[in-house]
Amino acid sequence: MHYLVTGGAGFIGSHIAEALIKRGDTPVILDNMYSGRKENLEANQKAIFIEGSIMDTTLLDEICTKYNINGIFHLAAVASVQKSIENPAHIHEINATGTINVLEAARKHHIRKVVLSASAAAYGDNPIFPKREDMLPEPLSPYAVSKIAGEMYCKTYAELYGIQTVSLRYFNVFGPRQDPNGEYAAVIPKFTEKICAGESPTVFGDGEQTRDFVFVKDVARANLLAMDSDVSGLFNIGTGIQTSLNDLAEIIMQAAGKTVAMHYEKARDGDVRYSVADISKAKEQLGYEPEFDLAEGIKETVAYFNSL
Repeated sequence: MHYLVTGGAGFIGSHIAEALIKRGDTPVILDNMYSGRKENLEANQKAIFIEGSIMDTTLLDEICTKYNINGIFHLAAVASVQKSIENPAHIHEINATGTINVLEAARKHHIRKVVLSASAAAYGDNPIFPKREDMLPEPLSPYAVSKIAGEMYCKTYAELYGIQTVSLRYFNVFGPRQDPNGEYAAVIPKFTEKICAGESPTVFGDGEQTRDFVFVKDVARANLLAMDSDVSGLFNIGTGIQTSLNDLAEIIMQAAGKTVAMHYEKARDGDVRYSVADISKAKEQLGYEPEFDLAEGIKETVAYFNSL
């Protein structure tokens, strides 16, 4: 079957495309290469690649018609808190209006399901742990608001038009192909690049802030589980384990076989202090269970960076 993967030349999208190819499906990748990379396309040569934007509704219609798309994995977005603070309207247009464009294509072409890549940024700095899907959103940035808007449009389209939609709230995704200079959850690739080079990584804040780091191959598998299921709704995708940035740096140093000093700077506006997922809903309804622990994932990530 053919599946449209918007943003499929990006970090997470390329792993979803790879997982689809491995099981015998054909991913149709739509990417404007804003943050996508040619190397990620080269890793998925059996995919069909179309350079273009989700803002081009005519192109979306053409793709859905030509390839008889069975489902859509929607990852195309501007994933930057800082850029959303600097230019909220642009991020809203791409992340919120772009999601409407994808949902409209699904509605018009009777596509069974849309799986949206959402964000744990929706939870903001709520002190309750772990984060559950039934908590009220507390966004701290226009980026988080734009992703919540996408979730709400998915929910509304499911209720009004009968399209199955799943929104996956990713926590901190990491792994091979992640760009250390990219916009999305870049702490692990930035730390890894610096440590492997024997340089000091920069920590914004005191390093005791925590994150739920989830390996990209687990995230790709969660997307396929969501697509194959008959459920709609909102699901956390993480590990249920929180790790401080200071502890993270130690794990990377162990994997890289190097010890470096950390460089600390002032905390950034809009950054969340603590974050960890409750993944029980995804376990029960999607059959999702992370297969990689942090140390295993870091080893693969360090090996990838050492191979570049």
